[in-house]
Amino acid sequence: MLCTLLAPTSGTATVAGIDIVEDPGAVRLRIGVALQEAALDPKQTGAELLTLQAKLFGFSSADAHRRRLELAEVVDLGDALNRPVSTYSGGMKRRLDLAVALVNNPEVLFLDEPTTGLDPASRQLVWEEVARLNRELGTTILLTTQYLEEADTLADRVGIIDHGRLAVEGTPAELKRRVGNDVIVATIDSDPTGARSALEGLRGVEAVELHDREVVVTARDGAAVIGPVAVALADHDVTLANLSLRTPTLDDVFLDVTGTRLRTDDHHSTTEPDTHDTTTEVLR
Repeated sequence: MLCTLLAPTSGTATVAGIDIVEDPGAVRLRIGVALQEAALDPKQTGAELLTLQAKLFGFSSADAHRRRLELAEVVDLGDALNRPVSTYSGGMKRRLDLAVALVNNPEVLFLDEPTTGLDPASRQLVWEEVARLNRELGTTILLTTQYLEEADTLADRVGIIDHGRLAVEGTPAELKRRVGNDVIVATIDSDPTGARSALEGLRGVEAVELHDREVVVTARDGAAVIGPVAVALADHDVTLANLSLRTPTLDDVFLDVTGTRLRTDDHHSTTEPDTHDTTTEVLR
């Protein structure tokens, strides 16, 4: 609906300040869209596709050529732009699809699961491109993804949609804080009983628990506390075998909000049951 591909049955929405029902044509001029399946003609070259898209937006031949050269640098496809799309890898097709969506310098870019089915290396390349577009071009990006690590890495703001409703929204850090504190686990080679007195009252420590030779420290900001914890234990002659920090993940948030875990792999992504989406917004 936000991309004006479907008309809403009720309610209102605006994109770039324009009502999607009253003036969908104006919305389309201000957005770019890359859907889950890249819609690319395999017989055309990347350069031909970019030129065609530019002319569909009313660019002159000279301006279309200039824009093609600019986008070639943005998505870093190099000489591959002169080859037929049929010769592209999955990651290259995704990057070309991004370039096509950027031809009109959109104010808002919609990306629908852009890395589904890609191998980890290609997925990382697409992540880098998306982050660069947001950082260097100032493009507002609305990204729908089933990969929670993708949302955590890219998004300034994350929303989890459950059964068609926005269940929770906030920064990744805010959402992870809602499901609990950070946990620091210290494995002790010596008698751990002295660890409690060493750590209780330490600034930032919420609680200390002993489990055999493990000391479990709860803290709101584990990254800030783990250093002082190590120093305090050393000052009390407690010998450490291992010290680790575990912070809540967006997967923990998803489970807390929906009651299910998101199952993903490199080729397919679903939920159990398949009724949830993680929508992330990478904002300027």
